[in-house]
Amino acid sequence: MTSDPRYDELVANHSWNVPERFNVAAEVCDKWPDEKLAMVHEGPDGTVREVRWKEQRELANRFANLAVEHGIGREDVIAMLVPPRPEAAAAFLGTYKAGAILLGMSVLYGEEGIRHRIRDSQARLVVTDEAHKDHIVRSITGLDGWDEGGGKDGLPGSEDHTLLILTAELLESASPEFETVDTSSEDPAHLFYTSGTTGLAKGILHAHRFVLGHEEFEYCHEVEPDERFRSMSEWAWAAGINPLLGAWRTGATHYVLEREGGFDPEAELAFQSKHEITNLFTTPTAMRSLMAVKDAGERFPIPLRRACSAGEPLNPEAIKWFREQFGVTVMDFYGLSEGYPLCANFPWMEIREGSMGRVMPGWDVAVLDEDEQPVGVDERGEICWRRGSSPTWPLRFWNNPEATAETFEREWFHTKDAARVDADGYVWFEGRADDVILTAGYRVGPFEVESACLEHAAVKEAAAVAKPDERRGWIVKAFVVLSAGYEASDDLGKEISSYVRDTHSKYAYPREVEFVEDLPKTLTGKIRRIELRALEEERAEAAKA
Repeated sequence: MTSDPRYDELVANHSWNVPERFNVAAEVCDKWPDEKLAMVHEGPDGTVREVRWKEQRELANRFANLAVEHGIGREDVIAMLVPPRPEAAAAFLGTYKAGAILLGMSVLYGEEGIRHRIRDSQARLVVTDEAHKDHIVRSITGLDGWDEGGGKDGLPGSEDHTLLILTAELLESASPEFETVDTSSEDPAHLFYTSGTTGLAKGILHAHRFVLGHEEFEYCHEVEPDERFRSMSEWAWAAGINPLLGAWRTGATHYVLEREGGFDPEAELAFQSKHEITNLFTTPTAMRSLMAVKDAGERFPIPLRRACSAGEPLNPEAIKWFREQFGVTVMDFYGLSEGYPLCANFPWMEIREGSMGRVMPGWDVAVLDEDEQPVGVDERGEICWRRGSSPTWPLRFWNNPEATAETFEREWFHTKDAARVDADGYVWFEGRADDVILTAGYRVGPFEVESACLEHAAVKEAAAVAKPDERRGWIVKAFVVLSAGYEASDDLGKEISSYVRDTHSKYAYPREVEFVEDLPKTLTGKIRRIELRALEEERAEAAKA
């Protein structure tokens, strides 16, 4: 293996400094001078708002006071579906300040996706804005503890459950003074939900220490004081909240674009150019969308120093395009909701396009075989992470001790992602070792898609698999066996797809439906998704020929 002296020194000298008493908000929010610029926010109407840390801190304190006034105590869950605004970021920080647990929910979730997370997490407080109020109300109506019209202002709620519509006026009604709760670094702080091959999405509980594991902002982004930082990822996801907190923790100013409707690549580039962004976090899907903009670098010059990407493998074509347009080589990260980033590229090392880089300093990560033994150079294995070897190691699965014991109480955490390591220690993604679908940066569990399909009266059986797609990398495709009395048609396929999109989520739905007479199964009746996935890959290869 070729030696890289700087990398070798970094790994050899690395140590984690995790204090016994630690709070995310105290580390991210409370330490900055009042006049330091925290955020520049541009609203849908183009209005630009500058927020300094005095205001951002007071907003966070106001939300913490509101939460306590509504009965929130330590380790209670606060679920939020909010647009990217200073008030939303303040609500995140205020949740940590109050010693509660933050659960971010995506605007892409359908009613069933929201309902499952609120029911499973037993969230005592749900926070949203006026634009998403009706969606939330429909989602929680009928849930245990959420009496219709029993809460404040005629909204669903009860003594134990409250729905809050987050506004500037509401925050203004609370005190700007709040003493951040004294928490241990091991106390729970954040709840993510992740999909697997079976069952509904499971909650992964992280401790306050998780933010200390995100050294990519020091080693990869190399954030400088008052850096103009732009993250293109929604705050509800691990790859959204971590850039928000991590860049703030290292002194950056966040530049936030709140837009209505879908992603607009020209509007995104115009925003970055207008505000002279110097440090960028993006995703491969967003980058592939930007590639459709003709003469992007000439029309929208951006003085970038660093650009990083995560969420799915970053294809070499996108890296080359970005470098040609903006003069910066995008550095790929690898990670999951359970832990992130396990691997990364660094600005001072050779970037091998298509590689996820090398293992992050301080992380004990290896590519192992089925017996948990290291594979040879360039041999395919599974990416595994040794228990407790980073502050981002999860506390447990939420209310699921069996899954916790199976996943987090073993020596190695198994990512189910296949990879190989070359002779110089670079890690290369080789696909999934299970049926989870990676699409546009999201991990989609086939079980949830299939279950949603089966709710439609026309569907007797369904199997969801990944289909290669030029822009998204992969899309979700459903193979459907129809119930008696229904006939296959393009319109029915679109109807099933729309049904899943509306009830489940706007990202985890079948963009394509194929009707079949039956599905391949094992002798015990289990659907063999691997055969269907292989069929789609063969079709994709044939289409290229």
